[in-house]
Amino acid sequence: MPHALIIDDDPDFMESLAELVQRQSFTVATAKSLAEARTRLTEQRPSLVLVDLSLPDGSGIDIFKDLQDGGEPTDIVIVSGHGTIHSAIDALRLGALDYLTKPLDVPRLKTMLANILRARGLQEEIGTLRNELRRLGRFGRLIGASPEMQKKVYDLIAKVAPTNASVFVTGESGTGKELVAETLHELSRRKRQVFLPLNCGAVPPTLIESELFGHERGSFTGATQLRRGHFEQATGGTLFLDEITEMPIELQVKLLRVLETGTVMRVGGSDPTPVDLRVIAATNRPAEEAVRAGKLRQDLYYRLNVFPIHIPPLRDRQGDVLVLAEHFLELLNQAEGTAKRFSPSARASVVAHTWPGNVRELKNEVQRAYIMSDDIVEFAELSTGTPPPVSNGGGADSGPTQSFHIGTPLAEVERRLILATLEFCSGDKRKAAAMLGISLKTLYNRLNLYSTV
Repeated sequence: MPHALIIDDDPDFMESLAELVQRQSFTVATAKSLAEARTRLTEQRPSLVLVDLSLPDGSGIDIFKDLQDGGEPTDIVIVSGHGTIHSAIDALRLGALDYLTKPLDVPRLKTMLANILRARGLQEEIGTLRNELRRLGRFGRLIGASPEMQKKVYDLIAKVAPTNASVFVTGESGTGKELVAETLHELSRRKRQVFLPLNCGAVPPTLIESELFGHERGSFTGATQLRRGHFEQATGGTLFLDEITEMPIELQVKLLRVLETGTVMRVGGSDPTPVDLRVIAATNRPAEEAVRAGKLRQDLYYRLNVFPIHIPPLRDRQGDVLVLAEHFLELLNQAEGTAKRFSPSARASVVAHTWPGNVRELKNEVQRAYIMSDDIVEFAELSTGTPPPVSNGGGADSGPTQSFHIGTPLAEVERRLILATLEFCSGDKRKAAAMLGISLKTLYNRLNLYSTV
């Protein structure tokens, strides 16, 4: 049961508040001053502190210093009958969960306490899951036991998942940004509601506003009925905006307004519609570079980048490649009722390859090798341990080259060439399409196809 410490020099108010908090499933201790509160802190670390702003021996804000010792996190709520807007701002900047004024709004207090209990329950659930799966190299939908994943991804997910904070996920193509978003959703208080992804780069620019915000009947040619956009469809749950830097810059202004106001305006509509959801955004290009290039508004970047998570490329995740390869092979065996296994040379090839396409490339290669092999799975193209790299080379354009083994299926050649060109263009789809000699729409269609493989 979580423990609360109430600090107030009004004994009647303190007694009534303690009774109310206790009824909400907290154990309670009380103190009439900062000095007495510090004694209580040595006796038991509270999960929650409700403290008056004005105390006989100092300001309630001083209690923050006593709780910055690296121990278990404590939620602090300022309660005052003499507060000002400046004191409220100061408290919130220091990390206060909330600022309540006397006389108390009891329904609001009860809602706040219920939210604290839910968040604590989620944190305990995540902690248990984290400990159980650490040795197995799995966390939610993610797989990998490397320190890079354990410390730089899993631990960050565990901290931010129970909150409503916006998360900005970065990483190369194929690293699993959507899996990170799904894991964040499944470990959040919104897990029983919808998780809705939208690839901003796969929707034609002329349709993306309607996809996001919806439209009214008759708002444009072909709008024969009212349509609720992704923001409305995801209300109560989580909306994942992948490739956010591909969203038209003029639409980013409207997205920022939605995030700040919590309301959407359908295309052709005049009345705002309230929405309540968590937004997770992602990009495969450096966000700061996208801001400098004019691909991402700086104010939108700051609004989305509340809690950044970067996924390391597969080549930097020592030990995870074989774990992932075995996982993908096991999924295929389960689906097809087989018992195929990797040969020693296949294992060596998997480890030696640099996997420029990351986890997505590995998954596709395992599936292809599975189809081409009998009981023992071999990697024909990876058996030498030499990847089909994007390497510096000559040529008319003095750009990188892409090599393929004789007999590689044309569809696979096309996939690798498109992804390598997109990587060479730093994710700029228009430039990549121009280099490949295809339309932007064709490129979008190909990328959408690859993301579902």
